[in-house]
Amino acid sequence: MKKLGRPTNQRMAMLKSQVSALLWFGKLETTEDRAKEIKRLAEKYITLAIKTYEDTVTVTKVKENQKGEKLNVEFTNDGPKKLAVRRRLMGGLYDLQEIQGATEKDSAYKARTADVKHPLIEKIFNEYAPRYDKRAKELGQGGGYCRILKTGNRRGDNASMAIIELI
Repeated sequence: MKKLGRPTNQRMAMLKSQVSALLWFGKLETTEDRAKEIKRLAEKYITLAIKTYEDTVTVTKVKENQKGEKLNVEFTNDGPKKLAVRRRLMGGLYDLQEIQGATEKDSAYKARTADVKHPLIEKIFNEYAPRYDKRAKELGQGGGYCRILKTGNRRGDNASMAIIELI
């Protein structure tokens, strides 16, 4: 792991922030060295999610409604492996929240985000993991979820810049 000219705590916070932004937006522009470190972490997190996204357990609970009647309600919970990976991802990524659209009303925004506590983690398990798992089965290989495109040097300090994106 490269030091990137920063103390450990600052470097880890910067990488955590940039990996979170990459997984949330799908694309990020940064320096080439940072992009290589971001790619390394992002691919590890996606691989963990791919291996465990199907690990779920169905649980039946008895709930009492307002009239006092007892009803059986089924819940789908994470299995032990998926729960462990979810906690690891929550420790390694920042918890980014959904952004309210410019024309979206407050009530519509609240309804859209009511059930989602950790949107980035849900996006990884519900969107990226199935997509990349399907891709791995079709191509017969895992990995290669990110692409780094070199864009030239930055004005001012002449640092080599790159765009990192999810494929």
